[in-house]
Amino acid sequence: MSPDTATHATSPATPGVAPDAAAPAAAHTLPFDDRSYRDVMGSFASGVTVITTQGLDGPVGFTCQSFYSVSIDPPLVSFSIARTSRSLSAVRAHGRVVVNFLSAQQQHLSGQFARSGTDKWQGVEWTPSVSNGVPTLEGVTGWVAGDIEREIEAGDHLIFLVRVSGISTDPDRAPLLFYRGAYRELEYMI
Repeated sequence: MSPDTATHATSPATPGVAPDAAAPAAAHTLPFDDRSYRDVMGSFASGVTVITTQGLDGPVGFTCQSFYSVSIDPPLVSFSIARTSRSLSAVRAHGRVVVNFLSAQQQHLSGQFARSGTDKWQGVEWTPSVSNGVPTLEGVTGWVAGDIEREIEAGDHLIFLVRVSGISTDPDRAPLLFYRGAYRELEYMI
């Protein structure tokens, strides 16, 4: 935006505020539908994680692609969970999680932890994290453990901010990736 355009975009009554910024948002139809939005978001390749915690009856976990590093100092990460997730109450109650980064050989775990109403932990090898006692999955490319610091409302999901207390990585394992609705593996490095 040019300086000239910026000058005309501000309101004379409230310097520095766009004319519609102070007005309540009017309900309007988006120029795209839910399927188109999902398709565009799917064009961003991401790693696949399984978030784990402890529940009243044992370990709890769910597949999650909405994960990212937030800060190095202090070490913070973030993940999102659907408001309708059966794992949400355990995440809130326990307040400690491990984000497990799935390896290319763990596509089956992504599917297993994405399903509801099944024994997600059947056949899964895990050990408690030394930093917070939450399950770390065997065979992952890495994991971060931490305590939930904040919960943020975000539409049909909740965003959790986590202060990292423990980390681990296995640089010899390749990551599991998800892109345009399908699992992928790294083919080469540029």
